[in-house]
Amino acid sequence: MASIWVGKSGTIQNHPGFNPSEDAKAIQKAIKGVGTDEKTLIDILMARSNDQRQQIVREYKAVAGKELKDALKGDLSGNLECLMVALVTPPAVFDAEQLNKSMKGPGTDEKTLIEILVSRTSKQIKEVAQAYHTVYKKSLRDDISSDTSGDFRKALLMLADSKRNESEKPNEQMAKTDAQVLYNAGEKRWGTDEDKFIEIFCLRSIPQLKLTFDEYRKLSGKKIEDSIKGELSGDFEDLLLAIVKCVNNTPAFFAKKLNKSMKGAGTDESTLNRILVSRSEIDLLDIRAEYKKLYGCSLHSAIQSDTSGDYRTTLLRICGGDD
Repeated sequence: MASIWVGKSGTIQNHPGFNPSEDAKAIQKAIKGVGTDEKTLIDILMARSNDQRQQIVREYKAVAGKELKDALKGDLSGNLECLMVALVTPPAVFDAEQLNKSMKGPGTDEKTLIEILVSRTSKQIKEVAQAYHTVYKKSLRDDISSDTSGDFRKALLMLADSKRNESEKPNEQMAKTDAQVLYNAGEKRWGTDEDKFIEIFCLRSIPQLKLTFDEYRKLSGKKIEDSIKGELSGDFEDLLLAIVKCVNNTPAFFAKKLNKSMKGAGTDESTLNRILVSRSEIDLLDIRAEYKKLYGCSLHSAIQSDTSGDYRTTLLRICGGDD
């Protein structure tokens, strides 16, 4: 059965002739003793799919008697450690950890909450919510609820319930009706009926929303994102705009986030790691193409000039070729 975490445009694929127990032994040897053989770690882990890495994780525990994640944490440090640990984590657990981190402690990292919940499919969100409960013994819903408020909370909770329709075939009549509802709820009235926006944006399928936004433009003479900017504000506005961006072009949505993570002084490694790891088997090739189109340089060269050492080597291996 095809994994819901594997798409058609990933940069990382299954390694032919894969032998998990040999890999686990080689990794144990690379970590054991004084100093670490980072090259072996990178060569093995970067040439295996996540599914294969999970088999290595199981084998490693059998031969070394401890979790590979803990061994990597004890042996590496900084950005390379974070990246390597992310690579040996199952995708749903990785997303759950990122969501938890965005809500932990004082303050909330709304951008990460939005990025993950808006860009994952309903099936993926379902798995993430299960993983969240397994790891933290709490429900994702409860944590979102206690950490956010207002319409932003309502929309996040609807997304977390993973009720978005996944059908590929849009319905033209429904698109016309929804466009009219959105127009009546926003542009046409004094104040905005946010609930209508939440319902349509968080429950309709992606192809359906695409058609609805086209109809909206015909009806109102403006793009839906311009109406959102004019009618709404704050995190709720950011969330709806992120949905529009994902509906229009998900790879471009990620390309822009990657560019932002490397722009200016300092690098936002946590965003860089999260996007490269989580999209490496789904659509990273498409993201690379959009990056080149948008910024005139390759994602590879941007990473090259913004990072260094083994961390850079690992990121470049995830990124794949230079466009």
